[in-house]
Amino acid sequence: MKTQPPRNAGPQNAGDAATRLRRTGDAQPITMVYDVPSLLAPGTTPVSRLYYEDWNIKVVDREKSGCDNYLSPNRRDFYKIMLMTSGTGFKTMGKNNYYIDERTILFLHPNEIVCWRNTTPEVGGGVFCMFKKRYLDQHPSLKLVIDRYKFFTEKKILRLSEQSTRMIHGLLTQMKAEAASGGELAEEAMQAYVQLILVESLKGTEYAPTGAITNEYRHVHDFFELLEKETNLANLDRPIRMRTAQQYAQQLNLNASYLNGLVKKHTGQPISTLIKNRLVEESKALLIQTSWTLQEISQIIGFADQPNFSQFFKNYVGVTPNEFRRSPIAPDYEG
Repeated sequence: MKTQPPRNAGPQNAGDAATRLRRTGDAQPITMVYDVPSLLAPGTTPVSRLYYEDWNIKVVDREKSGCDNYLSPNRRDFYKIMLMTSGTGFKTMGKNNYYIDERTILFLHPNEIVCWRNTTPEVGGGVFCMFKKRYLDQHPSLKLVIDRYKFFTEKKILRLSEQSTRMIHGLLTQMKAEAASGGELAEEAMQAYVQLILVESLKGTEYAPTGAITNEYRHVHDFFELLEKETNLANLDRPIRMRTAQQYAQQLNLNASYLNGLVKKHTGQPISTLIKNRLVEESKALLIQTSWTLQEISQIIGFADQPNFSQFFKNYVGVTPNEFRRSPIAPDYEG
C-alpha cells in the first residue's frame, strides 16, 4: 500500500507551526511533552488506571476523555483504536513522529511507547475503542483479522475517506449502544463491530511519518524501553536489579546527569521518580494478577525484605499491599 503525506492545510498562516508542517513536510518532532498547558501533573498517563479495572471492551468519546497531553511508556493490557474526527496533534509512536488531524484512525499496540501533544486548545472530536488482550483470546475470529492484515504492528495510522470516517464513526456509535444495553451478547456483538471497523479501515491509506524523532527524544525513548524491559520480565527467577538513574545511564552509555536532565525535560519528572512509579505499578500488577506472597513480590521488585517493600508501597499508594490486593480498584487507591 502506498503512503501519502498529510493533506495541505487550508489557511496559509506563517505563524502556525502545524500549517507549516503540513505545507512543507518539515520535521517538527515532539521535544516537549508538556509545552502545552496541562490539567494533569507532569508524567501522568491518563490511561494507566484502566490497567486495573475489570472490563473487556469499552468505547469512550474523545471529547469526554479530555485527551490531555501525555507520554505513555508503560506496558498496557489493552489495544486501542482511536478515530479522529476533528482537532489536531502530534503523535509519537516508537521512533517516528506523525502530524494527526481529522479523518485519521490509529491502532495502538499495548507495548507501544506513545506520546501525544495537542496543537489546538480545544479538545478534538472522535471516539476511542479499547479492548483487553484476553478479549482477543476469547474471540479468535477477531484475532485472525488483526493478524492477517497486521493491524497494530504494520498498520498503525491510516488516512480515511469521508465516507469511511462516517461509517466507522457510526459503527463505534452502535458499539456504545451495545455496551449500554449490557447482557451476555453485548461483547459478542461489539467484537463483530470491531471486525467491520478493521475491514472498512483497509480502504484507507497508510499515514506517512513527518520525520524521525530527535536525538534527545530517542534517549528518552530508549530509557523507557529499557525500564519497561527490566520490569516487564521480572519474576521469581529474574528480580528487578536496576533501580537508579546511574544504572540505566550506564546501560545506555550516557552520563547520568545528562540523561536525567533529558527525561525531566520531556516528562517533568526525574528518573528516580519515574523508576519508583514504575515499581509501584508493577507491584500493583503482581498483587492483582498473581498469588505470590508479599515476601516473593518484594524480592521481585528488588527489596531485601518484605517490611521495607510494604512501607514503600504504602508511602506511594496510601494503603498496604494486602489492603490493595483485597480492593485494587477503589477510587481512593487510584486517585
